[in-house]
Amino acid sequence: MPDVTLGNPQSKILNPDLTGTLLAFDFGTRRIGIAKGNTLLSNAEPLATIDAEKTDTRFAQIADLITNWQPSGLIVGLPCNEDGTPHELTALCRRFANRLKGRFNLPVILVDERYTSAAASSALNELGIRGRKQKAVLDQYAAQQILQAYFDEPTAGISV
Repeated sequence: MPDVTLGNPQSKILNPDLTGTLLAFDFGTRRIGIAKGNTLLSNAEPLATIDAEKTDTRFAQIADLITNWQPSGLIVGLPCNEDGTPHELTALCRRFANRLKGRFNLPVILVDERYTSAAASSALNELGIRGRKQKAVLDQYAAQQILQAYFDEPTAGISV
């Protein structure tokens, strides 16, 4: 199987000149974690968790965040197995990214999200948030890891 992090042949490598505020998403079938950051400072911060399964509810909350933060682009974590092959959520995540692009007419960039949940959990442990207490914020901290990965290596992202 092909490495999903490379995208398809029609994907464009991201223009590293994308500047300003960005929102990042850690997509899940139950929750979506969201982080914000600014390319000038190259720092990411956890922002919110959407805990809803209905698509309309999710996108209404995302629309509110986009209205409030006015991002210049959206970053979406692309799940895959350790070896880079597609994960069970890979196709759903790509669909989510395409919907973001279609609904909000903003650049959408996919970023490899391997190990972000583990890194987020470690960061929360360091803050003294452990076990079940992590559930409410883990996804937004994972989104923070995704956005920071983009800031650290913007050319590794692929455009939707």
